[in-house]
Amino acid sequence: MTTPSDPHRETDPELDDASSVVRRYWELMSTNDFTAVGGVLSDDFVCEWPQSNELIRGRAAFARVNAEYPAQGRWRFDVQRLVTEGQLVATDTVVEDDAVTARVVSFFTVEDGLITHLREYWPDDYPAPADRAHLVEPLDGHSATA
Repeated sequence: MTTPSDPHRETDPELDDASSVVRRYWELMSTNDFTAVGGVLSDDFVCEWPQSNELIRGRAAFARVNAEYPAQGRWRFDVQRLVTEGQLVATDTVVEDDAVTARVVSFFTVEDGLITHLREYWPDDYPAPADRAHLVEPLDGHSATA
């Protein structure tokens, strides 16, 4: 685990609970300085993307994966919902650049004020089936891609 003397560790006293750590994570992600995000990640941090069968090990690899992603402009992150139970935090976040809008559902484990584990699901939008149109209505502010 990361110790308080670790130069990557965030030292903000406000990061005393899991939800505060995850809020700080999204604030740092919004700067697009993905190396700075390492300040809230543990030495043994891992990120799992089950849909693409990928595991990212360590803060440096996580920073590079994000920095090297072929974005069109700066990434923007809008957390729609954050739910915490003890050291576990889940977020539903809209992620955008100048060309793409996506949604990510993220599950964080926080230990000793640092994120140790992150599992993310990146679902694709899809149009609602026509055969249930009489039973549903569109979500406000959300449009599925056709």
